[in-house]
Amino acid sequence: ALMRPVASYLPGHATLRFKKLLVVIKQTAYEEYSQLRLRGQAPKALRWKRLESRYKAHKQCVNDLIAALRRHNVEFSTVNRVELDRQHLRGVDLVVAVGGDGTVLSAAHFLDHGTIPMLGVNSDPSSPDELASSVTKQSDERRSHGALCMCTSLDMHDEISKVLYGGGVLSSRSRIQTIVKSTFSETRLVPALNDMLIANPSPAAVSRFRMGFISKMDTTDSGPLQDGNLNGGNESDEQQQLINPTYGTVTRFGGIPFGVHRSINVWSSGIWVSTSTGSSAAMVNAGGSIMDLNSPELQYLVREHMLEANSGMECKEAGQGLLSQEESLHLRWNSQKGTIFIDGSHMTHYLELGDEIKISNDAPPLQLFMRDYGKASTDPKMNPITGLSR
Repeated sequence: ALMRPVASYLPGHATLRFKKLLVVIKQTAYEEYSQLRLRGQAPKALRWKRLESRYKAHKQCVNDLIAALRRHNVEFSTVNRVELDRQHLRGVDLVVAVGGDGTVLSAAHFLDHGTIPMLGVNSDPSSPDELASSVTKQSDERRSHGALCMCTSLDMHDEISKVLYGGGVLSSRSRIQTIVKSTFSETRLVPALNDMLIANPSPAAVSRFRMGFISKMDTTDSGPLQDGNLNGGNESDEQQQLINPTYGTVTRFGGIPFGVHRSINVWSSGIWVSTSTGSSAAMVNAGGSIMDLNSPELQYLVREHMLEANSGMECKEAGQGLLSQEESLHLRWNSQKGTIFIDGSHMTHYLELGDEIKISNDAPPLQLFMRDYGKASTDPKMNPITGLSR
């Protein structure tokens, strides 16, 4: 997740760096509930004036942004977040997400090749007074934190101008790559920028799965691969060690054989997996730790891990840790139902008994413009996105 400054913006002496933009616009709660109200399905307890206030602030930001882009004579198109499709990205060299963190995360799922950079605008930021009252929960919870946004509606004119003409801080953000292998298919999910939750769709149900680590197997020797065996039992000591005798399994992803090792059976409420970007969100609140923002590692944490009294220390410690660039996490889903939640609840993939999941950081990084936090803190353990220390 390395951050690198781009050349400074010199007004009147620079040419446009980006020639075609796609502006992805959040659909506010006011708009969503208004559609439900027309059908007589809106909840009765809604605070319509508050929702309308948030909608008007967001709409004003969108209008101001469009006016600014027209002043710069840059080509752009707009699309509602819920209508975004890959066809909208044709010829685009910069995506601008207007809304908050959710809009940035949603748009990032379509940038799975990592070739188009993105810039987030927090369209309705909290005021200093509201931030001060957040301790007593008096602030409006509908407002986004904007942790993934480069600027807000208050300073976007200067910040976006910098980016358009070659300035800004471009950050390469690690993402989670997940492959799900079912009986007759293999599915590569969209990369996750923040985190991923794998659990039973019912929060009251137990999530059962087998968790381990997988490594590519050496198949230079001839002979067929068998479950838990290589070359009819003539494998080398290194290959014997690769296939854990406790589990003894060979699995395949993309036709490539992997040996599963250090595996345990897990009964729990599911498992969190996060990037360094997402470590300061759900992960730290679930009991994990905030990671160095530049770390390419992934963090995993079993939720409410149910352990027997005689469980060994190895089993207890296996439920939480870091996944290096060379490692892949492997899950074999042993519950009747399961769901993978990618960066929240909007993007999901359903699991069935027997599905296998391969998790790594192999996804192409996202190129994301961020605020320059270089002078914000001298603490190397500080995560500049949230201001929280590890």
